[in-house]
Amino acid sequence: MTQAELRLCSLLLREHFGEIVEKVGNSLLRTGPRPLRLLVGDTGLLPDQVKKALCVLIQHNLVLYELQPRGTVEYEAQSERVLRLLRYPRYIYTAKTLYGDPGELLVEELLLHGHLPMSSAVARVAERLADTMEDGKTLDHMEVSSTFVRLADTHFIQRCPPAPGSPQDPPAERDLYLVPRLSLGGKGKRRRSCEEEEGQPQAKRQKQEGGSSEPPPDDGIYWQVNLERFHQHFRDQALVSAVASRMDQTSSEVVRTMLRMSEVTTASGAAHTQPLSSNEIFRSLPAGYNIGKPVLDQYLALLADDPLELVGKAGDSGGGTYTVSILFLELGIPKKIPKSWNSFGSRCARIFRLLLRKKHLEQKQVEDFAMVPAKEAKDMLYRMLSENLVSLQEIPKTPDHAPSRTFYLYTVNVMAAARMLLHRCYQSVANLMERRQHEMRENKRLLEKSQRVEAILASMQATGAEAAQLREVEEMITGPERQQLESLKRSVNKLDASENQVDETIFILEAFIRSTTRR
Repeated sequence: MTQAELRLCSLLLREHFGEIVEKVGNSLLRTGPRPLRLLVGDTGLLPDQVKKALCVLIQHNLVLYELQPRGTVEYEAQSERVLRLLRYPRYIYTAKTLYGDPGELLVEELLLHGHLPMSSAVARVAERLADTMEDGKTLDHMEVSSTFVRLADTHFIQRCPPAPGSPQDPPAERDLYLVPRLSLGGKGKRRRSCEEEEGQPQAKRQKQEGGSSEPPPDDGIYWQVNLERFHQHFRDQALVSAVASRMDQTSSEVVRTMLRMSEVTTASGAAHTQPLSSNEIFRSLPAGYNIGKPVLDQYLALLADDPLELVGKAGDSGGGTYTVSILFLELGIPKKIPKSWNSFGSRCARIFRLLLRKKHLEQKQVEDFAMVPAKEAKDMLYRMLSENLVSLQEIPKTPDHAPSRTFYLYTVNVMAAARMLLHRCYQSVANLMERRQHEMRENKRLLEKSQRVEAILASMQATGAEAAQLREVEEMITGPERQQLESLKRSVNKLDASENQVDETIFILEAFIRSTTRR
């Protein structure tokens, strides 16, 4: 694990869980699997604090534990899973786009708590949705329950495996998405205000809050977010966008339909989707696309004949069977590397693309093909060589390796370049997070004052205060303070957007490195 990854993991753990959990997680990330005794000694925390921090990390699948032959338990941090904390807003936004507000809140609750039973997740979301409704209106739990079932059917959520050492057998692949039959016929009601609750007897409040000791019907069946399924969706969206930019909108819609048909049946590490017949694709096209079967066959043939081989023909049955190459997006990574490295300038990007196309070139050939002066070409090549963007290969004419009788060829090590860019992306995200936290610390008192004023206004509006009283409270924040708050809000929004953009680059680079290593 590199220092940039370790620094980013520490920042993410501190932001999401606090300093104590960050200390324990950081110790496990630096040293590897360790028992509780060594963790207590390394962190300098009390044993109870370390135990509670480990409970939090295990609850969120950030730490795994294993019983050793001698009876001790060793804990191991999952660095990849810790880095996924950066992508949580993207998961939640995707769920909202696909399944609306219930889907957004269900995924948010599961990410917030690590894992939950279906009954608990549905009840929490129904209550949160009911809080946004007007007085007297209720929300049927079945609406949220149906969204939960749709998320499970499309594999965006799955059952948690049994804990290590548990007598239960791990569920089969098909049982991971099997939703238990529950009678969730309740209704989420809008929460009462504090004054209304204080006027009720204690026994009535406990009854309303569900203070029954009876366990829920799905007790012991926990659900978690399937992050790999979200990553598959992100990859599919990138594939569709790449086709739309290379060809046209209809071609991208054909590829989108093929990906949608095989999204559940295709494994996360597969190189191709499952074969689909032309007739099946035609029947699954969206209703708005009024293209005939012959036109669809022409589009499929055009995609199959493309040099990038995005769509491949697997057979002739059913009007022809076709697959989508999942590696298409990742094979296009080398062409995007020079675009991502703006600090080198356009001439360096030109030389880099030239080396990608020609594979091996001498310095004189680089100068001629790229039409760059000798001195500049030499400086640029050495600069990229020092950053591991290009490498130098020696081919001796004689066994003595004399420099005068040796060819020196420049080439691109795409894997090393991708790893270097990924390292820089981790550094960039960590810098953005530290800058955002610095901005929040510098304006902490002003933010607290703003929150107090907003809370006072909300309580006064709930009690029906007059407009003059509300204006008087609003004037507690002066004009310059409002301008400072607006400036802070714009800065934080820019930093958040930058974090999301860098994370998109991280996702593509990680996918490329993973698939290249697997091949």
